[in-house]
Amino acid sequence: MPGEPSFFSIGVCDAERGRAFYERLFGWPMQRERNGFSIATPGAPGGIHGGDPEASPYLFFRVDDIDAALERVRELGGSVEEVDHDDEDAETAARFGRFKLCRDDQGSWFGLHEPPA
Repeated sequence: MPGEPSFFSIGVCDAERGRAFYERLFGWPMQRERNGFSIATPGAPGGIHGGDPEASPYLFFRVDDIDAALERVRELGGSVEEVDHDDEDAETAARFGRFKLCRDDQGSWFGLHEPPA
């Protein structure tokens, strides 16, 4: 359903350390991915990515059409992170869909997620 939380990503400096911490804390099963780990949880799926200088968690909300949603974010006074966060690996993108980081009109981070077809 559009607007429901559909994915989360935990940004850490060191993905391997992050994996070890959250695996021990919550018992989450994780799988190695290109830039970190995918996480299987009872709720929304997630991931850990390393090299995040802000070490921030990001919550992604489901949209049916990410391009239309990005246009709406801008119309409402928000902004879109111009770095392309779509996976370059077609197999990974087919598994996880398209993602884009945004800021609302007050500067708070959130993400949009268009699940794979």
